[in-house]
Amino acid sequence: MDMASNLDDGPPNPSFAMRGSSVKFPRSASTKEQPLSDAVFLPPRLSATTVASLSLHHLHQQQPPTPRLCFTPDTSKLELDPTAYRCISSVLKKDGQILCIAAANGLVYTGSQGNTIRVWKLPEFTECGQLKTKACMVVALQVSNDRVYAAYADCKIRVWRCTWEGVVKHIRVATVPTAGSFVRSYIAGKDKTMKHLGPISSLAFNTSDDILYSASLDKTVKVWRISDFKCIETIQAHPEPINAIALADDGVLYTASDDATVRVWRRNFCSGARPHSLTVTLPTKFSPVKTLALTSDGGVLYGGCTDGYVHYWLKGWFSGQLQYGGALQGHTHAVMCLASVANYVASGSADSTSRVWIRELDGLHTCIAVLQGHRGPIRCITAFTGRATDESAEEDCTVCTGSLDGVLKVWRVRNTTSQTREPSQNTREYFELS
Repeated sequence: MDMASNLDDGPPNPSFAMRGSSVKFPRSASTKEQPLSDAVFLPPRLSATTVASLSLHHLHQQQPPTPRLCFTPDTSKLELDPTAYRCISSVLKKDGQILCIAAANGLVYTGSQGNTIRVWKLPEFTECGQLKTKACMVVALQVSNDRVYAAYADCKIRVWRCTWEGVVKHIRVATVPTAGSFVRSYIAGKDKTMKHLGPISSLAFNTSDDILYSASLDKTVKVWRISDFKCIETIQAHPEPINAIALADDGVLYTASDDATVRVWRRNFCSGARPHSLTVTLPTKFSPVKTLALTSDGGVLYGGCTDGYVHYWLKGWFSGQLQYGGALQGHTHAVMCLASVANYVASGSADSTSRVWIRELDGLHTCIAVLQGHRGPIRCITAFTGRATDESAEEDCTVCTGSLDGVLKVWRVRNTTSQTREPSQNTREYFELS
């Protein structure tokens, strides 16, 4: 059933993905954190030129601002424990703006405007390798077992295989799509082997089904067979650019778009050439959805929007249907990236801050940290539990943030939930206010 309301009343805002042009922000090469009072932050609202420069594409007409909620969080009541979080590393390279980040197998991969993907080793967080290509601007990263998938601004995906033979090595194994596929597609008159017609915004993989998904600003999701990297399906997913995708363990695909909806897709192996079918559409109050995150069990779906809120949906244990759970408030600009691990949820925003929430057993969320220190919009984030440093406890959370200021930061966050803290907005009141 399609639950979306009429989208014509509230057209989406421009995407916050990257264009060829760049925004200059002040930089600091110091690895020591400066006092928060000395940090340089963005003004309360992004200017029109800044928004345009953060966009991967031009829209044909000027878009009106996204409606704001009529209530604002009372930050004076948010008493955060200063010992609960701190920056343990801050790195600046000459790669330009950091656009994507991924972590797996004790390694962290970061992609930027340049042609180099940097590999960082945990727990010491030292650089241990580089993946270089002739193409520039790495816009999306995913790591699956021993494979690294990287999407570039030329609408192609490069694939490396990782080996651990004494030292970590990465061997380039494929470029998707291959040059031969263009010729075959042109002769056959079909588009299913063609590359995306717009920049790739997100990647997701399903190793059990040998499937790689790529979403693009061309409004489609392409399905690639990992064994031979052939495109086996093109999903016409949204009427507006797709900003993010997420994949659950049961194979359910979630797509987020500038049309202010999240769509849910299921794969039916008996449906012939187009096995993916739309099952439900989740509206987000006319606010374009820029990023998605799923809990490890697939029970909670988070969507970060341009209105600064993180909306979330809960999956019913018996029905399996998604129900709106509420909105996490705090950011003043668009939420550009999300990460979920254990009962932690981390968000990065164009307001140059990251927030970390704890999901309680009753389903409510409490903000335990506001990570400040970046001097530009935070474009990518990842989080993981365990020993990111020698002093970390098993229940701690490590958060890595990459910003358009070109700085990569690593944060340690501890769960010190206090009764004095106010929980974040968790009611359905969001949809009832005008």
